[in-house]
Amino acid sequence: MNKRVLIPLAIILVLLIGGTIYVGTFRLEEVQVEGCVMSSEETVRETVKNEAPLGNVLLLYLKNQFSKIGDIPFVAKLDVEFVDKNTLKVTVYEKQVAGCIEYMNRFVYFDRDGIALESTTERKAGVPCIDGLDIPNWVLNEVLPMEDSERFSLILNITQLIEKYELDIDRIMFTREGNIVLRYEKIDVELGNGENLTPQLMNLKSILKGLEGKKGVLYMKEFNSDSSTASFKEK
Repeated sequence: MNKRVLIPLAIILVLLIGGTIYVGTFRLEEVQVEGCVMSSEETVRETVKNEAPLGNVLLLYLKNQFSKIGDIPFVAKLDVEFVDKNTLKVTVYEKQVAGCIEYMNRFVYFDRDGIALESTTERKAGVPCIDGLDIPNWVLNEVLPMEDSERFSLILNITQLIEKYELDIDRIMFTREGNIVLRYEKIDVELGNGENLTPQLMNLKSILKGLEGKKGVLYMKEFNSDSSTASFKEK
């Protein structure tokens, strides 16, 4: 092999070695996480680190362009950005959690379409828990199977309105007669059979502001689009 061939090959070899060494300096040492509310920052951080090929920032970034970083409870999407050669910034976009149901000493969380997102022993703040529903076998990432489909449809409507009007409801309950009761701190809100949910929940936040710190029952069964009838009985 003559010198005209050897010299270009040597140059290519040097460039390859130099490039490999340079890429090797992109060692993942820190993962900055923001956007977690329902999800765990530590879980996101560890998942990202485990997904990094050879623990390399550059290789992880390239991988993320073509495939999703592992499945993480409550996480819909991760955006990955460079901070520096050894640091990534991860922005978390979470799934919208509508409510949860207690099942075998665990809380099954679901979204606004009734799809099961996660099962955990942790009761997360800000998510209404539904009492009085039986769920047979269920599968993660599928719609929860309910024996009473009409009531479940009603619950989904309630949880969507709770989210829309930014209400901090602890529990959704049903009486033996089928009437809806919402629990807010130490106040039970009686809504009736669900015929007037939109006007009731649209106005509930402003009504509850005037009852802060009180304990009792707020009667809103007669509250509808034509009548603003509501009364409070303190305990």
